[in-house]
Amino acid sequence: MQHFDVLVIGGGNAGLSVASRIRSQKPQLKVGIIEPSDKHYYQPAWTLVGGGDFNIADTIKAERDFIPDGAVWIKDEALQIDPEQQTVTTGKSGLLKYDWLVAAPGIQLDWHKVDGLTETLGLNGVTSNYSPDYAPYTWKLLQGMRSGKAIFTSPGTPIKCGGAPQKIMYLAGDYFRRQGLKDNVKIEFCTAGGVIFGIKKYADTLMKAVRRYGIDLHFKHELIRVDGPARKAWFRVMDADGNASMVEKEFDMLHVVPPQSAPDFIKQSPLAVQDNPLGWIEVDKHTLRHVRFPRVFALGDATNTPNAKTGAAVRKQAPVLAANLLSAMEGKALTAQYDGYGSCPLITGYGKLVLAEFNYTNEPTETFPFDQSKERWSMYQLKKRVLPWLYWNRILQGRM
Repeated sequence: MQHFDVLVIGGGNAGLSVASRIRSQKPQLKVGIIEPSDKHYYQPAWTLVGGGDFNIADTIKAERDFIPDGAVWIKDEALQIDPEQQTVTTGKSGLLKYDWLVAAPGIQLDWHKVDGLTETLGLNGVTSNYSPDYAPYTWKLLQGMRSGKAIFTSPGTPIKCGGAPQKIMYLAGDYFRRQGLKDNVKIEFCTAGGVIFGIKKYADTLMKAVRRYGIDLHFKHELIRVDGPARKAWFRVMDADGNASMVEKEFDMLHVVPPQSAPDFIKQSPLAVQDNPLGWIEVDKHTLRHVRFPRVFALGDATNTPNAKTGAAVRKQAPVLAANLLSAMEGKALTAQYDGYGSCPLITGYGKLVLAEFNYTNEPTETFPFDQSKERWSMYQLKKRVLPWLYWNRILQGRM
């Protein structure tokens, strides 16, 4: 049985960022990273891929190039966690023993929870930027539309990058407008939520984009079924009294954001919040230590922290977790605190972006000395050119 001082589940943004920090601060520690994929993805750019403004190939690199020096890459799946015995069962590598565990498994895309969706993804006008397999198809659909209806959905579960369902919608609206097709293509946003955005300062700007592109908003609309060949979608609609009804809509293009949850092996583990069907890992929202298992820490999209599930959140969580984990190893108090910081670069058109930044209390916590609720070309360039470079060259190495 292999034994690790620190075992990290997940080789994505969260797992690599923390592992890099631990290795740089305590190189004598034996750190293992469980990650089955040999590819690493820069997912925030998939919206731009869907809008034809980024190459999908530039979002994919080799996982091996980002494993921290001295860390052990266990190219395998985590199947079961036993925090009492301090072990993780893997698919091919057997049982792994740890002194300390960092759970960063990411989020699970539950395509199967929308009836008929898996059978028609990538076909019949049904697409999603939540997968590198389909983001290029989104752009193909936009280019091919001359008239008809384009529907964009958002589910009722928490999702990674809560603004992503809208970003591609605004790019589509801008594309159709530039092609002289604004009056030919009808755009609808069907969201299970009740507002366009939870912070008024940014919501006001988004509503200007909605009006600019002539988008019809439909709140409390949850996508539950798709018939691709028939080009039809069905939504469960909740009224103000909580009564549900069914609405059928025809489409020519359907961009779907699937329901999301913690990975199944996390749901079935003792780490999950009890009696929560989405199975998030239960941590203290400030220290990121598990509330019941003191040798377990977690960060990223799979935790129950009540903040936006974004890469920007991970960037702020990683140094907090690394500092607290190293303190815990020495028996010291956990003094590092995560305040719920999240960022959502809200693309509102080509060359237009609103950089929303906020914390647990939904207070804007803006970085730049100007009003970030305004649409700016400079912030679009930050999204397209600066952030990808920082991700590959600084964030994954734990240097930012």
